Amino acid sequence: MVVPTDHTLHEAIQVSSLILSDDVRRQKIENHMAKMRFSAATARKIQDVFISEMNKGIHQQSSSLQMENTYIPELLDGTEEGLYLALDLGGTNFRVLLLELAHGAPVRQEVKRYYIGSELRVGSAIPLFDYLAECVSDFVISQGLQDVELPLGFTFSFPMVQHSLDVGILVTWTKTFNCPDAVNKDAVRLLREALDRRGDTKVKVVAVLNDTTGTLVQGSTLDRNTAIGLILGTGSNACYLERADRVEHWETERHGEREVIIDIEWGAFGDNGVLDFIKTDFDRENDANSLIVNSFTFEKYIAGKYLGEVVRVILAKLTKERLLFVGESTLDSLLTPGDLTTDLISHIEQDAVDGGDSNTREVLGKFGIIPDEDDIRIVQYVCQVASNRAALLVSICLASLLDRIDKEQVTIAVDGSLYKHHPRLEGWMKQYISLLSPGRKFKLIHAEDGSGKGAALVSAIAQRIQKRLK
Repeated sequence: MVVPTDHTLHEAIQVSSLILSDDVRRQKIENHMAKMRFSAATARKIQDVFISEMNKGIHQQSSSLQMENTYIPELLDGTEEGLYLALDLGGTNFRVLLLELAHGAPVRQEVKRYYIGSELRVGSAIPLFDYLAECVSDFVISQGLQDVELPLGFTFSFPMVQHSLDVGILVTWTKTFNCPDAVNKDAVRLLREALDRRGDTKVKVVAVLNDTTGTLVQGSTLDRNTAIGLILGTGSNACYLERADRVEHWETERHGEREVIIDIEWGAFGDNGVLDFIKTDFDRENDANSLIVNSFTFEKYIAGKYLGEVVRVILAKLTKERLLFVGESTLDSLLTPGDLTTDLISHIEQDAVDGGDSNTREVLGKFGIIPDEDDIRIVQYVCQVASNRAALLVSICLASLLDRIDKEQVTIAVDGSLYKHHPRLEGWMKQYISLLSPGRKFKLIHAEDGSGKGAALVSAIAQRIQKRLK
């Protein structure tokens, strides 16, 4: 086997050059973008920092990576049978899902969506959890299952610290939620107490998890080699199967577990400054425009919530320096934070795949801009550089995980809108992971709905473990 050299890596990660009619203008633009284009040495340095932060986190030392123990010590084994519930809470809309398993595989799924009004998202947590319990009961009764004991997996997509498989302490609310009396409380206990107050079903909350963990478990039903779960959507996070003997944070009794899923919480990678060597002025402005400044550092380089804004900041800078859209007068919307969304970046990137410019013209037309040929090339170049950097950063971390897991074959289960809709991300990731972790056999699969199906599957695993330990 020929091992790729860093020269090969360097060549691979250099995006296509910008071609303009004005060479001076081209050089100025490329100078602005230079810090967003990594050398092989920079890629390796990022990899070293990520590995160092993982090791510190797993040993409970100060780190920007939480490396949270999920207490899920195994995946499905094919013996799971029956009905399992999931409650997927992550925003103003949530779902209750029923999954029927036969021989460890889903054979039927029922789902109902519910809405949480603004009055329940603030103030005391009791009305909120009472409403969640009401919706679970409504769903279960509508299925005619009120007298059936149903294990429930609770996807709770807010920062939490887990003390066991069924204990998740809320660290802080995010998004539009703010119920202060739930902070530092166990979300599972709050839900159990609300269900008990109703007393009209036999639902048992047996596990709490996030959508990343659910994606790994859901992926394992599609491919038994799945050992990494990745969310690459509005936000980003990853989890993986770690050797149990490496994990120091383990509050429950051990029972000879060989592996356990570790939730990395990599959105915060670099919050402690360890990634500042790649931060550009564009990134600083993107951060300043965000809701929570100086946090979610890594997520702001790679995730759908921020990628469009990074591109917008760059285009605004080039426009102000009269390197782009010279002569255009209606640029207010492009200069407004948040107006250029990541779905539009994916749309522009499709032109690179198709070899045209119609999508770029269409997107710019939404901002009242009529571009010339050079404008189109510049916009496409900026989208490519920002997107490529995101793909490389994700790949650096995934390659590190492949080396850490050290298995003959590893499948990475991925979900999220950015991964699903960006036309070039997956191809870049496959190329970069291969170069960064040469010789490792891996594949990427799209595993949808880890927060729903995955949570129900985790409840099946939890029930099986409970029965075994009785």
